[in-house]
Amino acid sequence: MKAIAVYCGSSLGNSEEYKRGAIKLGEELAKRKIKLIYGGSSVGLMGVIADTVLENGGEVIGVIPTVLSDKEIAHQKLTQLYTVNSMHERKAKMADLADGFIAMPGGAGTLEELFEIITWAQIGIHSKPIGLLNIHNYYAPLSTLLDHMVTEGFIKAHFRSLTILESDPGTLLNSFS
Repeated sequence: MKAIAVYCGSSLGNSEEYKRGAIKLGEELAKRKIKLIYGGSSVGLMGVIADTVLENGGEVIGVIPTVLSDKEIAHQKLTQLYTVNSMHERKAKMADLADGFIAMPGGAGTLEELFEIITWAQIGIHSKPIGLLNIHNYYAPLSTLLDHMVTEGFIKAHFRSLTILESDPGTLLNSFS
């Protein structure tokens, strides 16, 4: 793995564990010399993971749409920052740059990015690993829903197995090999 796209919130959430999880993932990425590809913001979990990777000598590439550049406060100290015209361009650029994907806790935007990348895997656009970093058991309800979708015949079991659920960043990254 040379680069991992991380989807996560521009907020910190209501538990300090989310921030600690972002720090742990950022440290693990830097230690393994894996570039962080992310949404380019300096706030929330996005800012925490970017700062952590940078503070630990790693590389961080941000991709931010013009419309969010001011709202999300584009990070000014990244290794590289791409400014694109739309959310669609952001997601495509992140996918092109990444060798795998991790969703940390986040809101609707994080889920939208996650489900698009899962869908792309299902229809054969990519075969890169997809992980859910289950900090503070955040993704347990989603995991249950995905299992239910298999049971009800809307997702094939093979496609369900494409999404790896782990609570430890190191274990999640090891499963990408």
